[in-house]
Amino acid sequence: MAAKIKKGDKVVVLAGRDKGRTGEVIQVMPKEERALVRGINIVKRHQRQTANQEGGIIPKEGPIHLSNIAVADPKDGKPVRVGFQVLEDGSKVRVAKRSGEKIDG
Repeated sequence: MAAKIKKGDKVVVLAGRDKGRTGEVIQVMPKEERALVRGINIVKRHQRQTANQEGGIIPKEGPIHLSNIAVADPKDGKPVRVGFQVLEDGSKVRVAKRSGEKIDG
């Protein structure tokens, strides 16, 4: 199945403590059905000091389930469902269901 959420997409958080916030997808983990979103679901990790990295409490993004994020509509930035459309040249593009706007390319 083709991926509906990809790295680099602008997404809106639908549930959880960051509900309503938007961010950019850093990484998608299809097997776990999760994604890392820049600035969303920040968790604090206690890091031991090593030769090349200093120790301390480091804030970093935690993975968020794909069901809790939706692609932001390119037109108005609201969460939108994603559909697929085959163009005349045979290529497949993602489109926003509400506005019909192309998401990629």
